[in-house]
Amino acid sequence: MNTIEVCFTPKLYSEIVTKENFIVVMADILRASTSICAAFENGVEAIIPVASLEEAKAYKDKGFLVASEREGIVTGFADFGNSAFNFMTEAVKGKTIAYSTTNGTQAIEMARNAEGLVIGAFSNISILSQWLIKQNCNVVILCAGWKNKFNLEDSIFAGALIEKLKYSPTFTIACDAAEAALDLWQIAKPNPLAYIQKAAHHERLRKLNLDDVLEYSFQFDTANVVPVLTDGVLVNSY
Repeated sequence: MNTIEVCFTPKLYSEIVTKENFIVVMADILRASTSICAAFENGVEAIIPVASLEEAKAYKDKGFLVASEREGIVTGFADFGNSAFNFMTEAVKGKTIAYSTTNGTQAIEMARNAEGLVIGAFSNISILSQWLIKQNCNVVILCAGWKNKFNLEDSIFAGALIEKLKYSPTFTIACDAAEAALDLWQIAKPNPLAYIQKAAHHERLRKLNLDDVLEYSFQFDTANVVPVLTDGVLVNSY
């Protein structure tokens, strides 16, 4: 039997109880994981996640396209920000993009030495759950949160993914955090977009006039992709 564990924040990742044969699902619904899935759906060849802006700038100097932001604001040297809509363009097709964000790429950096790491969002939730079931591994859902704090959007996604994985008899819940995420999803499930109006990050994005991507971020199955970290680079394994 494979287990499902949830880390509500990256700060908790070092304390996971799952120690072997596991895949990390990194979720940053607003906005990195949703944007990464959109990029691959629109033909990006690869994404290089980097934790620091210095690394991102170095890739820019080498001629790479760069997507980067801090606190939601696009950095001055970047070609793209961190909205899924930024990647819905022919300009990304066949390209490799260096990528650095406030929360999502920090979470990837933290878990990059795991046995496997994959990107999860509502936009790829069905194909991702099917892929995870085929891997026959334990699953740790790592919520990117906001600066190491709990957030609602990543947590309800964790619950939604758990619900799908539990359709398979090969999975069982391994911790209270996973049970809590599933319960939270049951509350949000009738109308996730309405539920998420109370989220703090929704308000941050609204103040920056960046909340236009909110509706897209909570649509199921708009991206038929499974971005997997391979040798430090995200590629679509599906």
